[in-house]
Amino acid sequence: MASRKSGGRDRPAYRCAECGWSTVKWLGRCPECQAWGTIEEVGAPAVKTTAAGRVTTSALPIAQVDARQVAARSTGVPELDRVLGGGIVPGAVVLMAGEPGVGKSTLLLDVAAKAAAGGERTLYVTGEESAGQVRLRADRIGALSDGLYLAAETDLAAVLAHLDEVRPALLVLDSVQTVASGEVDGAPGGMAQVREVAGALIRASKERGMATILVGHVTKDGAIAGPRLLEHLVDVVLHIEGDRHARLRLVRGMKNRYGATDEVGCFELHDEGITGLADPSGLFLTRRDEPVPGTCLTVTLEGRRPLVAEVQALTVDSQIPSPRRTTSGLETSRVSMMLAVLEQRGDIRALSKRDIYSATVGGVKLSEPAADLAVALALASAASDSPLPKNLVAVGEVGLAGEVRRVTGVARRLAEAARLGFTRALVPADPGKVPAGMTVREVADIGDALRALPTGRRRAGGGSREPGGEGESGRGSGREPRESRQPEEARR
Repeated sequence: MASRKSGGRDRPAYRCAECGWSTVKWLGRCPECQAWGTIEEVGAPAVKTTAAGRVTTSALPIAQVDARQVAARSTGVPELDRVLGGGIVPGAVVLMAGEPGVGKSTLLLDVAAKAAAGGERTLYVTGEESAGQVRLRADRIGALSDGLYLAAETDLAAVLAHLDEVRPALLVLDSVQTVASGEVDGAPGGMAQVREVAGALIRASKERGMATILVGHVTKDGAIAGPRLLEHLVDVVLHIEGDRHARLRLVRGMKNRYGATDEVGCFELHDEGITGLADPSGLFLTRRDEPVPGTCLTVTLEGRRPLVAEVQALTVDSQIPSPRRTTSGLETSRVSMMLAVLEQRGDIRALSKRDIYSATVGGVKLSEPAADLAVALALASAASDSPLPKNLVAVGEVGLAGEVRRVTGVARRLAEAARLGFTRALVPADPGKVPAGMTVREVADIGDALRALPTGRRRAGGGSREPGGEGESGRGSGREPRESRQPEEARR
């Protein structure tokens, strides 16, 4: 009771200067004497200021600071080094987030084993699995090393004790939402607990010069779970993504204090673990001897890396009043916009009454507008049953007026296509430097692009015009080609 009264005396109070009536909150008018503006604050605690203390290290001119101590060291995984900006920096804290089952633990266990094999003592702390479960995964992916230490802990104090005992150069914590501190109230994964655990590990990393990789959970919206402060405290934020039914995994840098954030690392998830892909374009292409209607190749930029991807489209007669529009790996809104442009600007009338299926190969997701031209050509090729020429790629953004707009990095895209053996390209105007041995055709609008489709045989009941070949205007209604052939056959 005494402490409660003492605490009550320290609390600020408000008193009327006219009658002396007091209250715990400010009021504009005194209820006792009805005077206005006479209530003032009394008994407020004194404002404390921080006095100057002893400095730990003297300030130096920035040119005299030794940068060799924070030079990036390779993790042993080149694709991860690419995203980190050359490697991981001693004392840096990396947060890696991703959906469950995407391969976070598998990738980081491989990184920890390779760091230990390189002579660095590594500590892997798991809070979600037992030590035996992690050992089974290590046996499966070949991540066994004498310098790799494993601990299953969920208490922050125990984790800090392991740091004092092992003294690792690299710490992997899986995950930050499963570790809790006894000094803070709340369940593991709460905002207060995540803030305390992350703050303690960041302080330990900076003091010891120890690199730390934290695994973070994500919400159903894909955002990192926990307080937003967690992303501000760490030095690097990585996000691993990929379709669980596909082998491809992409690691993107969302924040990086030591490098660029426009790099992407490509990995392949398989039964033996996860491996980096220095040339991932092979996952996104279908190898065939002859071209097939409804397919078109494009070059997309993932960060600064060009990747050749294949767009496929299929059109069939609809059995319902409202035709289906199904997409996989493509944005439904962009595909719908290409259908409208083809019907209005390209005079292809059959698409509105047919079921349309469009997808990408290999699980890659194409969201940038540079893939518009490839999507439009794939849809037109499927509608006319006319395959595009072999070894052709299409790059360009298509507007609502049917114009083909320029996109960034056309020269880089063409260089990647030429490296993989493609010899033809449809691009917007002014593509820049053209690789040797590649024939580049500049197209101004969707009509020019449709002329790349050779004149093919119509499907029965197609009802749409065939895009003309070289030198044809490519205009007219859907029945014009069929009606114009009948008199010629009769004359013959």
